Amino acid sequence: MLGLGISGLAACRALIASGKSVWAWDDSAAARGTADSAGIPLFDLAGADLASAAALVLSPGIPHTHPHPHPVVARARQAGCPVIGDGELLARARIRAECVGITGTNGKSTTTALIGHILQAAGRRCAVGGNLGTPILALDALDPTSVYVLEMSSYQLELTPNLVFNTALLLNISPDHLGRHGGMEGYIAAKTAIFRDGGPSATAIVGADDAACRRIGRTIAASGRRRVVFISGQTAVPGGVYALDGTLYDDRGGGRQAVLDLAAAKALPGVHNAQNAAAALAAALALGVSHSAAAEAIASFPGLAHRQERIAVIDGVLFVNDSKATNVDAAVRALACYDAIYWIAGGRPKEGGLAGIEPSLAPVRAAFLIGEAEADFAATLAGKVPVQRCGALAQAVAAAARAAWADRRRAERAAQPVVLLSPACASFDQFRSFEHRGDVFRTLVGELQR
Repeated sequence: MLGLGISGLAACRALIASGKSVWAWDDSAAARGTADSAGIPLFDLAGADLASAAALVLSPGIPHTHPHPHPVVARARQAGCPVIGDGELLARARIRAECVGITGTNGKSTTTALIGHILQAAGRRCAVGGNLGTPILALDALDPTSVYVLEMSSYQLELTPNLVFNTALLLNISPDHLGRHGGMEGYIAAKTAIFRDGGPSATAIVGADDAACRRIGRTIAASGRRRVVFISGQTAVPGGVYALDGTLYDDRGGGRQAVLDLAAAKALPGVHNAQNAAAALAAALALGVSHSAAAEAIASFPGLAHRQERIAVIDGVLFVNDSKATNVDAAVRALACYDAIYWIAGGRPKEGGLAGIEPSLAPVRAAFLIGEAEADFAATLAGKVPVQRCGALAQAVAAAARAAWADRRRAERAAQPVVLLSPACASFDQFRSFEHRGDVFRTLVGELQR
């Protein structure tokens, strides 16, 4: 096992519990210390005889192709040792439960959690995890009547060649992680691996709101490999499941049926969440859940932390934590949800920076910029919206709150002002993770209430 983060440790524990001999290693001394304290046997894989190993199980964060493979991965391949991920170990365990897999550039976690919420509310036993929350090999063992609901990143899918998803979802594709996949073509190939195998009885649920996914869906449908259900958050899709004018519809049988007024789903604002709801509904229906049970569960969904999370309303201003928005496409989706936005953005920029943001800036009253992207974002936004360069999140929250409260006091402003953290950047310049960034934001907003 190379990489001893949360998923790596879970894989080690599962393998040891099944009687396997495990060599575990991490380049981080701190991670090795955690593993040693947990009783995981450590062995420097730089000197291991990898030809004698059944497999090298790789943490998904470790590169195995681009920009260049980790040296241990290169040695494993030279020795003929398979390089796999924890999802492939689940496949090798010959599980009997049904598997639902969810991928896409944005919306994976919300859709995964929402599918799990619907199934649990409908009385179906399920285990929810993968790239979201609980690692795959830390999930409970399930019987054939139960369902694994797994969020799968592009990194994980590349390392999972034999896990078959009876119901597989591809929500959307936009440029992300291109350095790890050798460009857009490699990224798309990794995402579409979720549709491997399956057969005509299996379901492919594919977003219809971007051109790349539409092409992929049409290709799968033409091949006959799976039944394809297109989903949309904004457009009628004949034969699919979609949201239109605030209502969720099922049109799989050729005569559309209204399922839910999305105004009842308070934790799912915006067009992007309408697509997430359509995707979750399509998956639930494919798994035999009734329209009424699915609608009731979608309406009661509490949402996820750091994803359009409503933190507080203070003196008429809403504070929203969307720290999970680590790329510009995710930020665009958040900006479409509100009418008077005081936008906190910045961090470690992704490739392309804020390219494509201009059509989404109409509701932005001002931008408050932080982190490594601050100067570049300021240049991109200059002349389009008022900009304040704040450096750090604490300064940005304070400045955005002052501006939003001043807006609220102006009688001519009818829309509720919103202080929105939707960074369009990774967090690693100033924070340990997007969760850490969101937690700090939550704390700072709490301090405003004192």
